This record gives sequence, C-alpha cells and structure tokens, in this order.
Amino acid sequence: MSEPLASADVVLDAIATTRAIRRYRPDPIPDADLARIMFAASRAPSGSNRQGFRFVVLRDGPAAIEAKAVLGEAFRGGWNAKRTGDGYDSGSGAADDSPKARTARAMQHFVDNFEATPVVVLVCMLRKRGHITDGGSVYPACQNLLLAARALGYGGVMTMWHLTVENRLREILAIPDAVEVMATIPLGRPQGSHGPVRRRPLTELVFDDRWDGEAAWAVEPAGTRHTSAGPPGSGRPR
Repeated sequence: MSEPLASADVVLDAIATTRAIRRYRPDPIPDADLARIMFAASRAPSGSNRQGFRFVVLRDGPAAIEAKAVLGEAFRGGWNAKRTGDGYDSGSGAADDSPKARTARAMQHFVDNFEATPVVVLVCMLRKRGHITDGGSVYPACQNLLLAARALGYGGVMTMWHLTVENRLREILAIPDAVEVMATIPLGRPQGSHGPVRRRPLTELVFDDRWDGEAAWAVEPAGTRHTSAGPPGSGRPR
C-alpha cells in the first residue's frame, strides 16, 4: 500500500498557492533551475504514455529575441481587445483600489514588458488525431511546469495569445507543420510573491453521489478565502 509523502503538506501548499504571476524581475533563470523545471514538466502523464509534448524554450538567443517581439505584439493586441470587451475600465474598474483595476494594471505591465520576460516556454504537441482530448496529453505538463517553478521560487502563467501569430512563430523557430503550439508560458522571478489562490467555495464545485448532491465531507482548510469571479449564484448549472 502506498504511503503518503512525508512532505505532503508542502506539496499541497504549493498547489494552493501557485497563482498566476505576470510581473517578473529581470534576473535570468539559471540553467540548473530551468533544467529542474523542465524535468518536472517532462514527467507529466499523457495518453497511452506517448509523451507527445515538446518544449521550445526562449531565452536570449537571436531566434528567441525575435519570437518574443512577435509574441509581445500579439499579447498587447489580445489584452487591448479584452480590456475593452470585458469593460475593465468601467464599473468597479474605475476605482483605483478595486480587484478589477488591480488586475488591469498587472495585465498592462505584463504585456508592456513581455519582451523582457526572462524565459518563455512554448508548449507544443506532436499532432495525432486533432481531437478535443488531445489537450489532456499536454496540459498536465503545463501544470507540472508551473508547480516546479513555484517550488524553486519562480512564477509564470499559462496563456494562449500566441494563436494570432502562430504562423510567424513557426517560421522564426522552424516549428514543423506536424507540431501544434498548445500554450505559451512566461517564467521569471516574481516582483511580488505567491500566495493563496482564491476560487469558488468547494461546496459549489463538488457533488456527492449525484449532480447537485451535497458533499458534506468536502470541508475546506481553515482560513480559505474565495473569489466572486465566475458565474453568479450557486455555481451549479442545471
């Protein structure tokens, strides 16, 4: 019978405190730390253990600099459209100290300084079926990568704004046609810090025995704080 890890609390704490980090110090990530992060990513599960994930790591080489510039352009365009479309500057966003305004400032800093991000990882996958289930063979690697970065004092965020410039990235980085770019993950030493993430209450997300069945045993750790983000109401669509 498998025994719990002696460091189980450390692992669980890392999961509960790995938040999206979008402000980075300029310090490079040492080779040894980057190797440990990528090793953790490579240990992720995949369908039939095919291990179709691949990682293009952009640092300060000539191709990386060009690719980061293209990505920066795409990220600024993506954020500008989202900022307007989602009304980040209206409603509570007009109040400087509101969560909405703070998020907008963090996002603006993120995209304005994208080219200075110490490391950008393009998470790729060898195309097999082009099926909705394909992501299940690559996104666990993204989470492993982010958790390993958290463990070593770095931070990152999984993004998709590369999609509008994917063809240009393929040319710059010689990415084969048979490879899909599934995510872009910027990484660096946080300017701020990690901390407990806020999510919907567990009682809104976990059901017992049947849909909408109360899971009385699903008790959250003491001091858990919640977010109002997501669908209003109970969060239990019918």
